[in-house]
Amino acid sequence: MTLHLRQHRDLYGTTAAAAARDLTRHFFDDASRVGRSVAPEVRDTTLLLVSELVTNAIRHTADGCALDLELEPDGIGIDVTDSSSIEPQRRPPDLQGGGGWGWALVNQLGRDVRIRHLPSGKTIHTRVPLPPAI
Repeated sequence: MTLHLRQHRDLYGTTAAAAARDLTRHFFDDASRVGRSVAPEVRDTTLLLVSELVTNAIRHTADGCALDLELEPDGIGIDVTDSSSIEPQRRPPDLQGGGGWGWALVNQLGRDVRIRHLPSGKTIHTRVPLPPAI
């Protein structure tokens, strides 16, 4: 049996990352209700990636962003769409708190990382693998 689950939320302002994490936690609850529980390490990785992508979208654009989560047979798809056409760039992490960690984290922890350009911005996609369902 193939399970399919999607969540979408438009996010704005300083509470966007917290709202994104809440949506992601509800997504995990919904996944459990449809018979696909998510292991704690997958939850943690997904929450970290969602938080990082949404925080950066809010920090670098003025129009907010959209978060889409999808339960796929072999992973959790994460899409964050914003209004900027500028792609994230790797830069050396600043040990004094000036950033530089996020894009490296996304590329290290996520799979299938890609950027899709849109007429009015971009979508960053990544996926967190799930172990095979038992």
